[in-house]
Amino acid sequence: MIQKKHILLVEDEENFGTVLKNYLELSNYAVTHAINGKLGLTAFRQASYDLCIFDVMMPEMDGFTLAREIRKFNTDVPILFLTAKTQKHDMIEGYQIGGDDYITKPFDTEVLLLKINAVLSRKSSLVEQPCKHTIGLFNFNADTRELSLENVIQKLSPKEAKLLQLLCENRNEVVSRDLALNNIWGDNNYFTTRSMDVFITKLRKHLKADTSIEIINVHGNGFRLLAK
Repeated sequence: MIQKKHILLVEDEENFGTVLKNYLELSNYAVTHAINGKLGLTAFRQASYDLCIFDVMMPEMDGFTLAREIRKFNTDVPILFLTAKTQKHDMIEGYQIGGDDYITKPFDTEVLLLKINAVLSRKSSLVEQPCKHTIGLFNFNADTRELSLENVIQKLSPKEAKLLQLLCENRNEVVSRDLALNNIWGDNNYFTTRSMDVFITKLRKHLKADTSIEIINVHGNGFRLLAK
């Protein structure tokens, strides 16, 4: 059985939101509907979504602000904006935030469905890069969570592997605490911050056999993986 694509719909007009949710569900999508930006952000952190649809003008947190918050820890999920705004600068702002499309109200639901299908098709057509990295003398396979040096293989925990992969993908660049915590732990609080520090210490121990590798603290910001 093919799993349905999951859409997060954040729309404060409840009747319209319900009608749109039902239409998308009839079109074979799974849909979660939140009625304001704050609830939308909570819903996004609690589940995995293939695409987001955000109304721009909403109470509590508008759609642009919601998108900015999500882009801090997820740069991949497609975002479509729904709005009655037709000003050019509003459309530009939506795209600059990282939106994939911008649909002005009123709109034809069939057109919206075509746009959703097009965005998801583009995403699925992207060829995934193998999750293999060379770090100094080490080889790291993120899929199998194996860190190897010559004939010695260390099996990393899921969070260790995700954290090391994030550092590898941003080698020599600062990985912010917020990005790592929200992306891996799904939350950013005192306890998850302390947990992340423990995992950074574990990764340093795993990599200590190669002195050319460093995971350095960037005060007040995050961490940087340096490997000659």
